[in-house]
Amino acid sequence: MNFSLSPEQVEVKKMVRTFVDREIIPYIQKWDAEGHFEPSVLKRLAALSLMGSCIPEQYGGAGMDYNTLAIICAELERGDTAFRTAVSVHTGLNSMTLLQWGTEAQKQKYLVPQAKGEKLGAFGLTEPNAGSDVAAMLTTARRDGDSYVLNGSKTWISLCDVADNFLIFAKTDTDLKHHGISCFIVERTFPGVTTKAIKGKLGIRAGNTGEVFLEDVRVPKENLLGQEGEGFKIAMAALDNGRFTVAAGACGLIDACLEASVKYCHERKTFGKEIGKHQLVQQMIAKMAANLEISQMLVYRAGWLKNEGKRNTQETSLAKWIACDAAFEAANDAVQIHGAYGYSNEYPVERFLRNSKAPVIYEGTREIHTIMQAEYALGYRSDKPLSKMLPAWPFEE
Repeated sequence: MNFSLSPEQVEVKKMVRTFVDREIIPYIQKWDAEGHFEPSVLKRLAALSLMGSCIPEQYGGAGMDYNTLAIICAELERGDTAFRTAVSVHTGLNSMTLLQWGTEAQKQKYLVPQAKGEKLGAFGLTEPNAGSDVAAMLTTARRDGDSYVLNGSKTWISLCDVADNFLIFAKTDTDLKHHGISCFIVERTFPGVTTKAIKGKLGIRAGNTGEVFLEDVRVPKENLLGQEGEGFKIAMAALDNGRFTVAAGACGLIDACLEASVKYCHERKTFGKEIGKHQLVQQMIAKMAANLEISQMLVYRAGWLKNEGKRNTQETSLAKWIACDAAFEAANDAVQIHGAYGYSNEYPVERFLRNSKAPVIYEGTREIHTIMQAEYALGYRSDKPLSKMLPAWPFEE
């Protein structure tokens, strides 16, 4: 592995950072306070070819490697978690899943416009009573002629009110538990699809999150992704991609906490000296800096495996767990360093702390990843290559 960024990656990092400084940071406090999601930001990201960065050019993407996607996610979360989340869901969970599992016809119809940023994709797995326990889902899909009829609901769905297409997981056989789950491409315009935003969130208030309701939604059989019963396998593969982008975003949040804290350490004086001169403050700064390096290395290792076309469930899980916990700790310490000012929105660190909690929960809770890593270490779990893997980079047309 080469840990140096390529010239192209350096340019992408600079471009996204400039974009964030200009298009997000000046407005994010207002958007966050109002609970307002600003979709025009995604359109401008699309204009920079960043909504399909790691999708091959033949499918409308920019053909970048997977670690460049990580860089993009880190820089976006440095601005705000809401916009990294949008890219994570649209690109990581939806588009990369279509790339991995879709037929050529599905890729042409759905992946190409999504990679270009003309359409938005979302991901519908979680239900009110089925989060970590995926097999407990109640949404069903019944075959009826040339269609499937879907009934049920999904919750905590990012981009619920603005997405054009959803990957919806439903049981085609309720007796087979997770082996009876299938995946469907569902368009917002299909009759029976409705959505409702969730209000009152602790954090990521500038993001659109909510519920998707499916009432006798008729989905053409050609919109079945993969085969019947492959839904659980598809969902787990999708989470390998989504978790990768979440871990990368967490690096950006640690970076933002470190940047804000270092700035404040030089501005604020107590007992006749900068607070950065106090050893216990230095301890928190050092911990942020160390955790940023550790988290980035874990993310880049997972990205390297993706670039090689290799299974990376264990490595991505570890990166997601460690980076998200580190981001939460960094945000908590950043508030502590800022003292009373950290408790108000005069400084961004209170938003960082609120935003940092959700990634510790979604796309596999901290507890789920802890169990996964223990089972790998104990030999209870091992990964076999999936029947369909993401294409190795560089992409060949």
